[in-house]
Amino acid sequence: MSQPGDGPLSGYRIGVTAARKVEEQVTLLERRGAHVEVAPALSLDPHRVDDAQLRAATETVLDRPLDLFLATTGIGMKAWFEAAERWGLLEALLARIGEAEILARGPKSVGALRRYGLRELWAPESEEFEDVLDHLRGRDLTGRRIVVQEHGQSLSMVGHALRRRGADVTTVSVYRVVVAEDLEPVFRLIDQIADRRLDAVTFTSAPAVAALMDAAGSTGRRDEVVTAFQADVVASCVGPVTSAAFELWGVPTIFPERSRLAAMVKQLETELPSRREGLALELAGGHQLLLHGEDVLVDGVEVKLSPAPASVLQALVSNPGNVVSRQALLAMLPSGTAGSEHAVEMAVARLRAALGTRAVQTVVKRGYRLAVA
Repeated sequence: MSQPGDGPLSGYRIGVTAARKVEEQVTLLERRGAHVEVAPALSLDPHRVDDAQLRAATETVLDRPLDLFLATTGIGMKAWFEAAERWGLLEALLARIGEAEILARGPKSVGALRRYGLRELWAPESEEFEDVLDHLRGRDLTGRRIVVQEHGQSLSMVGHALRRRGADVTTVSVYRVVVAEDLEPVFRLIDQIADRRLDAVTFTSAPAVAALMDAAGSTGRRDEVVTAFQADVVASCVGPVTSAAFELWGVPTIFPERSRLAAMVKQLETELPSRREGLALELAGGHQLLLHGEDVLVDGVEVKLSPAPASVLQALVSNPGNVVSRQALLAMLPSGTAGSEHAVEMAVARLRAALGTRAVQTVVKRGYRLAVA
């Protein structure tokens, strides 16, 4: 555990689950005065699929022309190209991918492609694979040959969705992510979360979320961890992809507009003090929203909310201006009310009635967001 200093995060205790770039993250937090607890949830390096399996997948990619190629991670593309070079297949692989329409999930995969002379046709600003699929909706994929480069968590559901639309899909798993060999720091972190002895925990990958929740389940404290994250401990994510991993558990998260380590830490500088002092937001139309504990005030007037709309508001204010999916809101609803997405629509309707219709915006096919000035 690090020693605290002076700064905007002085007096705050923050857990770090990253294995890669952990020193950089700890330094950023310590410089701002935070007390840091380090508990890597994953192994330091991704574990590649064995050469024979990856080579077989590569030869499958090479055997026929390609229509679409979907690149998911920078580290995965780099590892694949390095392996292909060892086998003497790099030139053929680059030529095969180069003949296709290339879509990339984010800047890291874009960077890996460009280093090898490949150019993506499109990449979403959100860095979410869901938006890559949205980009393909409405297009006839019947008979189109698509190759999907998987990341540490399987994208088999993506392949299944594309196959249902008539596409001929090949998935290539370059590596898999495994949990850390020494889980004692993670178990200590779980106890600190469950006992509310931390103010926030940072996550820089979706597999780290899954690893922490699996470990919490093995200790019998997963429900306590989820409750702590829902009430007192901030789940701080580097971006929307990592944040989405919490949807299963109904945990509200915060993440910066740009999926960068420094931006995540910068967000904590304002988020943690505001939660301690009470969160004030300016809504569209010039109205002031103030949350302090369980009290909700609009323009100084207290607003009474039942549990379901209160849960929706909690999720929306955790990411003001950002879209929160219906599935994430559904998971946040209190037990007994979360039967279907209709329950989300009813909770949103009640929240709008209490706050004003312009406060909560619908984003078609995506979810809802809090309209902030």
